Amino acid sequence: MIYCGIDWAERTHDVALVDDTGRLVAKRHITDDAVGYKVLLELLAEHGDTEATPIPVAIETSRGLLVAVLRTGKRKVYAINPLAAARYRDRHSVSRKKSDPGDALVLANILRTDMHAHQPLPDDSDLGRAISVLARAQQDALWNRQQLANQLRPLLREYYPAALNAFATWTNGLCRPETRELLKIAPTSTQAAQLTRAQVQAALKRAGRQRGIEAEADRLRNIFRAKWAHQPPLVEDALGKQMLALLMQLDAACTAADQLAEAVEEAFPQHPDAEILTSFPGLGVQLAARILAEIGDDRTRFADARGLKAYAGSSPITRASGKKSSITRRWVKNDRLNHAGYLWAFAAPNGSPGAKAHYRRRRDEHGDWNAAARRNLSNRLLGQLYHCLQKRELFDEQIAFPTELATAA
Repeated sequence: MIYCGIDWAERTHDVALVDDTGRLVAKRHITDDAVGYKVLLELLAEHGDTEATPIPVAIETSRGLLVAVLRTGKRKVYAINPLAAARYRDRHSVSRKKSDPGDALVLANILRTDMHAHQPLPDDSDLGRAISVLARAQQDALWNRQQLANQLRPLLREYYPAALNAFATWTNGLCRPETRELLKIAPTSTQAAQLTRAQVQAALKRAGRQRGIEAEADRLRNIFRAKWAHQPPLVEDALGKQMLALLMQLDAACTAADQLAEAVEEAFPQHPDAEILTSFPGLGVQLAARILAEIGDDRTRFADARGLKAYAGSSPITRASGKKSSITRRWVKNDRLNHAGYLWAFAAPNGSPGAKAHYRRRRDEHGDWNAAARRNLSNRLLGQLYHCLQKRELFDEQIAFPTELATAA
């Protein structure tokens, strides 16, 4: 049996092959291009890599073209956590020396000795991996949009409080297209006070508003023309230019988030698991796509529901030593899946009487705080999701919450 370890970098990679006894049988320094990938595949084939008996590979990343090339066929690729690889390095040397060829040798020996303790990359379908890319990108775009909005708010408070007051009644006010259009034509409080009714109405129409334009334009003009404190003219103009620069970034982030959301809505319904996921209360297209992006569609990835719950960080963890024992929340988890699970537990009670009764029981009878009760509900929903995906069944309220449903009724 031959094991391969690859220490990857931005431009070059170091490859090491070891046998069952730990003897280094080959090593190579390759480039990160098509020529280097061909050299790597030829090196593996030279030492017995075939379609029937592929050589397992250990590497410290799960993404990139190199990983895509290695995942062709039935070859198992193991993404080793860099912290775990650093601990393994200490087993081979106490002098704390480090080199790229040495790290490749360490990774190969990890598979030789402890391959059973590591999970290979899941065998997800191409459509599932594409949805994963789009859902994660859309979530990143939303986070980036919110960060820019958080930067814009204190800037407006510094010199333009009329804008904050005018847009406060709108949901997600600073990110709305009406807000961005009005700030473009009136970047300062002085310019906003000089806007005509026609200019405000035209801005609202450009932003896509179709109803109540006249009444909204009058409301905005009354706010803009009220008495507000002002910065000196030169300072106000400078702050307005700073705001416009930040507004350009926010506008791009909003556009990216909307376009990626449309891409997710187009790709996700094509997946075979989409109907099962959206049958659960509280799961729309976007949130269901995020959950699918993190758990994948490889049914052998998790041995049981407990593995999925631990991966999501919803199940508690026990720490016991001697006479001391404590049960706490998990800190090592998939943060994206954990965040999606919390949003799911927040929305599920609105569409499921059983989920709502379960949440209230955790709060009233068990004394859980809100976050703990949501986490417990998320833990239960993930277990039900695992069952439905394995059995190819849709969510059934009476089966999921039989006791809670009777109590709620």
